Amino acid sequence: MQEGSLCLLGGTFDRLHAGHRRLIESCLDEASRLEVWLVSSEMAVKKSRQILDWERRKQELLEWAWEAGFESRISVHTLNTPYGPAIERVDATHIGCTPETESACESINRERTAAGLPILRVVKVTHSQGIDGKVISSSRIRNGEIDREGVPWLGEAEMRIDQRMPPVLDDELKQPFGTLFKGTESEPEKAMGKALAAIPPGTRLVAVGDICVDTLVKMGRVPDIGFIDGMTKREEWLPAADLDRSGFDNLSSCHNPAGMLTADLKLATRVALSNREPTLMIVDGEEDLAPIVVHLLAPFGTAVVYGQPGKGVVLRFTEEDTKDICRRILDVFTKEV
Repeated sequence: MQEGSLCLLGGTFDRLHAGHRRLIESCLDEASRLEVWLVSSEMAVKKSRQILDWERRKQELLEWAWEAGFESRISVHTLNTPYGPAIERVDATHIGCTPETESACESINRERTAAGLPILRVVKVTHSQGIDGKVISSSRIRNGEIDREGVPWLGEAEMRIDQRMPPVLDDELKQPFGTLFKGTESEPEKAMGKALAAIPPGTRLVAVGDICVDTLVKMGRVPDIGFIDGMTKREEWLPAADLDRSGFDNLSSCHNPAGMLTADLKLATRVALSNREPTLMIVDGEEDLAPIVVHLLAPFGTAVVYGQPGKGVVLRFTEEDTKDICRRILDVFTKEV
């Protein structure tokens, strides 16, 4: 490490993950100080509205730096332009990058040469890979595929097994998993209207339960995915036969007995989430536990609604904490042989 050296590192650093940490550590191996230039919120939102705001990303980075013992060597700044200060900083000696940003570093050094400044030594760090052999990236995390360590929320092997809910989870899963919008069973559209008002425009919507799906359709809001089983309160719901299915471009079916999460349901849900047009999932058995699978597979920001008998409608957005909870719940399920 060159004494008094300074490395510049620009990027979004959304949901600080294992790959980010390795990149930062590699830069600190080469330089005594590191300036991290975080893409501004205004620039980041153009890439994805699910990217955390600048303050949150800064906080995560500095908290990790403190835990890792790097707090005195790292500072965080706002990046408002593609190259930031790299083309003009006289005191900088290094610049960090990954393979896809190496060309930007080369452009920066050409600009520096033209301006009579010394070129920056490029610290190129290859991508970290998750346990599935694929690159760990913020986009994959936001898409709901993996956690920050590169571990799939629902791995391929687990996708293909049947799992049974143990009785110990009965009480926990009877509680609303999200925000409860109160309403009567005789007028479900009132509670649903409150829930819809809390969902930002353009948000993908998943509805679980015949009454929820039917209510949304009658309100003119066909969900992107609807799960129905012809039952309510574990009794046959006769109006299910009259559900208007014309708004669903895709019809799918799967087998999923009560108290189970089957491979059939998981695989069908993954396909439904990949469909661009609305999908109606007809479950032979029971769809009550489907939100667990949906949240584990869905991208951040997905809205999931289901009915709470006698109370109203529950709304929950798929976020990191949602996936954490669903992963913990599924870990308690038993494998069916």
